[in-house]
Amino acid sequence: MTLEPLPARILIPVANPLTAEELIRVGASLMEPRTGELTALGIVEVPEGVPLSEGATRARQARRLLQKVLDYVPEGTVIHPLVRIARHAAAGIVEAAAEQDADLMIFGWGGKSGPRREPGSGPVISPTIDEVVREAPCDIAVVKQRGARQIRRILVPVRGGPHAELALRLADALANRHGATVVVMHLVPAGVTEAVRAQAERALVALSRQYVTAHAEPLLREAANVRSAILREADHADLVVMGASAPPGEPGGALFGALPEAIAQRARPTVIVVKTREAIGRQTFEQLAQKAETLVAADRAAEESRAIPARVERWFAEANFHHSEFADLGRLAALKEKQGLSVSLVLPTLNEAETIGPIVRRAIREMQERYRILDEILVIDSASDDDTRDIAEAEGARVVQHPEVLSRYGSFRGKGEALWKSLYETSGDIVVWADTDVRNWHHRMVYGTLGPLLVEPRLQYVKGYYQRPIVEGGVLKEGGGGRVTELVARPLINLFFPELSGLIQPLAGEYAGRRALLEQMPFFTGYAVEIGHLIDAAERVGMGGLGQVDLERRVHRNQELEGLSRMSFVILQAVMKRLEERRRVRLFAELGSTMKLPRSGRGRLSLEVMELADHERPPMIRIPEYLERRQAGGNGSESG
Repeated sequence: MTLEPLPARILIPVANPLTAEELIRVGASLMEPRTGELTALGIVEVPEGVPLSEGATRARQARRLLQKVLDYVPEGTVIHPLVRIARHAAAGIVEAAAEQDADLMIFGWGGKSGPRREPGSGPVISPTIDEVVREAPCDIAVVKQRGARQIRRILVPVRGGPHAELALRLADALANRHGATVVVMHLVPAGVTEAVRAQAERALVALSRQYVTAHAEPLLREAANVRSAILREADHADLVVMGASAPPGEPGGALFGALPEAIAQRARPTVIVVKTREAIGRQTFEQLAQKAETLVAADRAAEESRAIPARVERWFAEANFHHSEFADLGRLAALKEKQGLSVSLVLPTLNEAETIGPIVRRAIREMQERYRILDEILVIDSASDDDTRDIAEAEGARVVQHPEVLSRYGSFRGKGEALWKSLYETSGDIVVWADTDVRNWHHRMVYGTLGPLLVEPRLQYVKGYYQRPIVEGGVLKEGGGGRVTELVARPLINLFFPELSGLIQPLAGEYAGRRALLEQMPFFTGYAVEIGHLIDAAERVGMGGLGQVDLERRVHRNQELEGLSRMSFVILQAVMKRLEERRRVRLFAELGSTMKLPRSGRGRLSLEVMELADHERPPMIRIPEYLERRQAGGNGSESG
């Protein structure tokens, strides 16, 4: 017997995480055991006329609440919390279901509507669920919860049709998971002939054999009142699963039908009503008109979502995290282990003897000894002439000098060169980079950017941001840092790459990414590495694959104005290069690579000419030595 596969991706919109336990348990029981994944979805509604970005704070709160759902997850179940911003909850749910390619959506049914509802007086279950059902790209299950824990007997009333078939398949999955019996019940009118009864019994047995692999009990009953008969049998069951039954034009039951709704409201055990993704059927003229209005509204919403400003605002709200969301390192370690991932921390250095010791010490103590989050810590040094390397090694880090790595390809000066070569020297599935000139370094600089990647598989690259005070004349002044960002990078991004305009600090030195993405990207060798990363990552995975996280406050060594001028020059070059590549047009006959710096003093005036062009390294995946090391499962302990 060949059955339809179980749902591989199940989406559970969660209105109240504190009452989601039964929904999560049902979802875990229904999905494909080896490859299935659950997504717990929280929706933050932002009213029309209010910028979508205003939902950022509420999105963080929603993510924190969704974390409570993880406490209910059975052992071995993969679940991902997901928060979406939407003008209307139903539209957000449908959009998330399509994005996740969900096979099944499971809703909790908290409504009090019943069979006495007048036709046309209101929604069948709830306004949101009704709207979702009309537009859903997948099957639907609505659960009227009554605390089904010990499931031994599952009642499935059937009348045939695709909804009944879905009910039988899902009931079978639940029965196999809980060792239960599936009671497949069919009702015939009282007083039928023996021949009719015998024919119905044969059909019922055949239906049970076709869809139920667990222990099945076909049950044929004569009944004058279908509703009462089902309710009587439900008293002997731990769970009822039934398909939608609304025939075309049934008053007040266009989506699920009055019968399933009545059973759900009155039955003693938990009731699950299911509906396939197939079309609802014949509709009245009024319903078709309402549908047309819905489609117009959907088209308008889709057009809005395609506009860059709206997409950026939504991304800003949905993908904006705070490091405190990931401060439970025990939970992060468990997530990492469950996903079978390895994590590498890379600390680039150049004369950081003053700060590197405490950084390595804290990273090892908090993220290797107390919690096994980091599989390796690499200090990649750019030929420091102070004690940086000795201090880092004494604290327990592995230290390499980037000019000695992949030496046959030569070496360039610059942070980007060190980061590129660090991909060769590490083996983690996730690579975290963190600057080392930070005086108030805290391991949130690591778990803050790592956390979103462990919690949300859709994310591929996460950037940190923070308050950046500046030291002038030995005095710490708030809000003075980030001058190149505000005067150069942000205007350039808004002009030429507006999809990235929601990034708060595009040049920040704390970020993390999945190796599968990082090894596919080229690296600028100097100051332009960060801006290049963002443009290239967005090009490959879209804004939906990027996130940013608030790391609060960072005090570091500030550059003099001339150094910032050189940095700005190189960043401008990189942006122009990417712009030419994207537009497939030569914007400038020749892009300057030298910068003239006026010098004056003691009666002398001169012009210093500096070569400042950043070189560009190819994606690491193109380097034969890297491929050999990856294929051999090397641990990154040798220099090339």
